[in-house]
Amino acid sequence: MKTSLLKSITPLATAAAIALAGGYPALASDQGTGDTAEPAQTEMTDGEKRLARMLEGRVAGEPQNCIRQLLNDRLTVIDKTAYVYGSGRTIYVQRTRNPEDIDRDDALVSRRFNASELCKQDVVTTIDPVLGFFTGAVFFDDFIPYTRVEKEEG
Repeated sequence: MKTSLLKSITPLATAAAIALAGGYPALASDQGTGDTAEPAQTEMTDGEKRLARMLEGRVAGEPQNCIRQLLNDRLTVIDKTAYVYGSGRTIYVQRTRNPEDIDRDDALVSRRFNASELCKQDVVTTIDPVLGFFTGAVFFDDFIPYTRVEKEEG
């Protein structure tokens, strides 16, 4: 008796667990009510708005593993959003694997494999710039180049 009851409950419990873990609310919801949850519309954060303003008039290019970066290149830190490298015609956006950890009050420390390039494989940590203690690790994703589109005359 117990075995047959467990066999009938296990597939349902497994399906519910998979639905919850996979983010499928329709499979995990109470099917007796007939309610379907509408996806929540999220408003853009201040950081996303700032990044959008920086990217106006630019077109995304192919993701890159490495970017050329010199000591005097500009770095813009947008809290909980992205690091933006460069200025001028092309800028590079690095969202990282955990953009919610990006904080302009932290200083980036990188151990590079190549002195003139910053790569997603480089070991990057953050420190408190005043006291110098470790505040976190940064895991880069691909760098996305955004190039300014030339306005057509005529």
